[in-house]
Amino acid sequence: MAEDETALIVIDVQQGFDDPRWGPRNAPGAEANIERLLTAWADASRPVVLVRHDSVENASPLRPGQPGNDLRPFVAGAAHELLVTKHVNSAFHGEPDLEGWLRARGIRRIVLCGVQTNQCVETTARVGGNLGFDVTVALDATHTFDLEGPAGMRLTADELATATAVNLQGGGFARIAATDDLV
Repeated sequence: MAEDETALIVIDVQQGFDDPRWGPRNAPGAEANIERLLTAWADASRPVVLVRHDSVENASPLRPGQPGNDLRPFVAGAAHELLVTKHVNSAFHGEPDLEGWLRARGIRRIVLCGVQTNQCVETTARVGGNLGFDVTVALDATHTFDLEGPAGMRLTADELATATAVNLQGGGFARIAATDDLV
């Protein structure tokens, strides 16, 4: 593969995120944008990596053996070169070794999309940036859920997505882009 090749990494687009336990979400068009990215990468014969979160928590809908662990059908059926499974937020801490796979192919640029914006997508972007990859996050091809923190502090899913965009681009970890600019 050419050194300027860009891999699309689709993170945790799993059926378990449809569970109401997660609460209110944002970005109702995220799945359509993820599908557009998958189609564009397939049409250009560019590499695609799928990532699945295999939760170790017994009550999690993302636990292996539960229907929620399955990738959503439009992702599961997508052409891809690698499936990474993980138990933590970063796809770079899964199996098989994502960093090694990318480097063996001379891939330095990655585009991230998926679920949750402020969790696994943001963490993968930060680690990827720290490892020296040129990272872009297709923000409108991600979604997240409202979240409560300490002392009753609460941020909406939209506020969390904004914070992620500011953290990643402002902090020099990744560029933020729209799906339209990437397809």
